[in-house]
Parts: sequence; structure tokens; C-alpha cells
Amino acid sequence: MQAIQVFEEYQKSRQQFAQAVADMATRPQNIELLQNAGAMQLLRPLLLDNVPSIQQTAALALGRLANYSDDLAEAVVSNEILPQLVYSLSEQNRFYKKAAAFVLRSVAKHSPELAHAVVDAGALESLCNCLEEFDASVKEAAAWAIGYIAGHTAELATAVVDSGAVPLLILCIQEPELSLKRICASSLSDICKHSPELAQAVVDCGAVPYLAPLIAHNDAKLKRQACGCLAQISKHSVDLAEMVVEAEIFPNILTCLQDDDQFVQKNAATCIREVAKHTPELAKLIVNAGGAAALVDYVANSKGNIRLPGIMALGYISAFSETLALAVIVSKGVEPLKDALIHEPEDHIKAAAAWSLGQVGRHTPDHAQAIADADVLRRLLAVYMSPESSEDLKVKGKRALKAIIKKCTALNALEPLMREAPTNIVKYILAQFAKVLPNDRMAKRSFVQSGGLQLVQELRETVGGELTEIIDAISACYPQAVVEYYSSAYADKLLQMLDDPSE
Repeated sequence: MQAIQVFEEYQKSRQQFAQAVADMATRPQNIELLQNAGAMQLLRPLLLDNVPSIQQTAALALGRLANYSDDLAEAVVSNEILPQLVYSLSEQNRFYKKAAAFVLRSVAKHSPELAHAVVDAGALESLCNCLEEFDASVKEAAAWAIGYIAGHTAELATAVVDSGAVPLLILCIQEPELSLKRICASSLSDICKHSPELAQAVVDCGAVPYLAPLIAHNDAKLKRQACGCLAQISKHSVDLAEMVVEAEIFPNILTCLQDDDQFVQKNAATCIREVAKHTPELAKLIVNAGGAAALVDYVANSKGNIRLPGIMALGYISAFSETLALAVIVSKGVEPLKDALIHEPEDHIKAAAAWSLGQVGRHTPDHAQAIADADVLRRLLAVYMSPESSEDLKVKGKRALKAIIKKCTALNALEPLMREAPTNIVKYILAQFAKVLPNDRMAKRSFVQSGGLQLVQELRETVGGELTEIIDAISACYPQAVVEYYSSAYADKLLQMLDDPSE
């Protein structure tokens, strides 16, 4: 009897130790203490304990330690704990499998090297077996670990595909449990993101028809993952984007732009952007589904980084043709883009807005007029000339300005820019005057009355050089006497006449 009691107390002590370490590992301030005390080495033999509950608790404690930092995750690898976990995954009960998958996930998440260590230990085969378990929480833990492995590099994602995990993840998406659906969609997204070949592998296994309906699901987190995964598939090629569109994501995905959850909105906008960028036909399909107006509302009503994919989607749509750009203008898209250019604090968002405005305005004089009427040109010039602007923003601002100015025949909008713009921009502005003035009598008169002709003559004297030829072309539109009158030499000539009455 006394012998039995000794063993019971030993068992109880092992259980208490594993549980105490697991509890302490939830608090960051205890981690270093546990590490220095050798907790990991003491937990390792408990993974092979003959009492299942002790095994589970030891695995949970190790998972929490490994989850904390890459140093501790590396300690799990260096203490050769992974092979034990992988072996036990195929042997033990569902509670242990869940805890072991948690450890593998906690190790794999930190770096590609640690994820490689998990794969090299043979974990993928065991994790795939877990995806076929009856218990949903085991499947969930395995899918999560697989997602972390695949997320690092294309090589690791290829290893996941080769292990046969993709069809099993797609089967799990069809299960009723919400959290399982979410994690499987996320894991598929982590596989798809790396390359067209990996995305194609997911599509070939039939993922899209199961993902597409989830964008209309009631659960916000599931919608996030579904939209995100479809975006990762769509981004790689025209064929993959067409596969996503053929699954009838429109118009449901446009509704997601008004979702209460900001991440649903952003992922939906990202998916639309990735579809829109490929071909005029896909962009037209989006516009015909009401996408231009929906994207404009989205950009108008959002702020910060979630605004970015909407801004870029409008730019991609506008880039393809004057008809599609006109759809953005008619949907009142210029004002929200201008607002982003002016008010967004992040330069990369301003740069995207500048690029999109350039795509809208670069097609015809009417498109450029719509941009000019919204006072966008002055704003583009401001970001281009600001010393606080990033190089990328300056480049995008300059390119947009040049593209719009080259089409702009609204001289009253261009004229104010001449006084502020540097020579490399003034050159394009003057070229437009040289094109329009010879054939527009009213514009010639207005140009004189507004002081434009005088300014041009002043520019001849200050900048000259490459602008001289264009200035001469503008001057040729007017009688010589008028040109002379507005030159500084004329004032000197009048003064000379005062000094010498005989002239």
C-alpha cells in the first residue's frame, strides 16, 4: 500500500510540475526564470510519460515557452524535442495531438529556419493525418501549424503542397466549425501568396468554389480570410483572376466594402484590386457590376492604410481605357483621391493617390479637364515640390502632372502653375499653350489679359535655354508689337525715349 502511495505521489508531482510550468509560461515575466531553471529539459521526458494528461500538459507548457521567442523555439529544436512530438502525433489521443500541434506551430512561426526544422522532423505527414481526425480542434491545431510553415517561403509552401495538405484543408473548409473554416482559409492563403504555381495548385484542388460563397458569410473573421485568400489567388495571373471571377464573387464582394469590420473591407478591396489590374475586360466587368461607384464610396469613407487598395483599384481600372477612366470620373472618384493626396499622413498612400489621379486624367482633354476643375494639378505640384515628400511621392506626383498636363487644354487651369512650377514642369505647360493658342482666339485674348503673355516673356529672360523654342512659338501667335509691349525691353525703350526726345 505504501509503495502505491509513493507512485501516486510521484505521478501527482509530475502533473503538478507540468501544470505549474504551463501556467507560469502564460506570463512574460516568468519566461526567463523558467528558461534559466532548465524547464525545457525537465519537460522533455514528460512528453513520453505513461500518463496521457501529463504528456498533454508538458506539451502545452513547451508550446507556450516556444511561442514566446525564437530563442526558446530554437531551444525546443536543439533539445531534440521535435522528433518526440512528431512520433507522438500519430500515437496519442486527440488532446495530446492538439497540444503537440500547438508546439509545432509555436516553433514554426518564428522564422523559415525553424519552420524548416519542423518539416525536417517529418511533421507535415503527421499534421496531414491530424487534418483527417474526427475532432475539429485537432484539425484546427494542425491547419494552424501548416499555415505557419507555408507562410514563410515558397520552398516551405511547396513542401506543404507536396505533403497532400491542400485537399485536406479544402475538406476542412466544408466542416461546420467556424474557427476551423477560418484557419483553413488562412492557411490556403499562406500557400497561395508565394507564386502562380502554388496558387494554381490550390485552385486545381478545387478551393475557389468553396471560398467564394464565404465572402457572404455572417462571420466577419471568416469573410476576412476568404477575401484575403481570393486576393492572393487573383494577384498572380489573368487565368487565376478569371477563375476567381467565374466563381461569381461579384456583386457580393462589393457589399463587403461596406462591412462593419475594417479588415473585411480592406481584404475585399484588395481582392478587387488584384482582379482589376490584369486586363481591360476584368476591369470592365468590375465597373459593370457597380464596382467603380462602390470603390469611390469606399475610398471616400475610409482613412489610413485600409484606403490604399481602393485607391489603387481605381487607378488600375482607369489605366486601361478612357471609357473606364470616365466611369471613375462619373462616379465622383476624383474628389476622394484628391482628399487622400492632401490629407493622408503616409507618403505611400499619397503616392498611390497621385498615381491613380494620373491614370484618370491622362487619356483625353476631357479627362484632364475633370482633374483640373477639381484643383488637383496645384496639389500634385505641391507634393512634387515639397521637401518633406518621399522620393517615390515626388516621382509619382511628377509623372501624374506630366501625363495630365500633356492632355490638358484648359489653359486657365495651367496658367497659375507657371508661376510656381520648376522649369521641367513649365516646359510641358508651355507646350500646351503653344498647341492651343494658334487656333483659339478667345484663349489668346484671355492669355494676354491674365498676364500670361507677360510671364512668358519674363521666362524667356530668366530660364531661356530649352524653353526658348516653345516661347517663340507662343509669341508667334501675337503681333510683334504686342509681344514687344509685354517684354521688359519695352519699358527700357520707353525710358530711353524720355531721356532722348529726338527719338
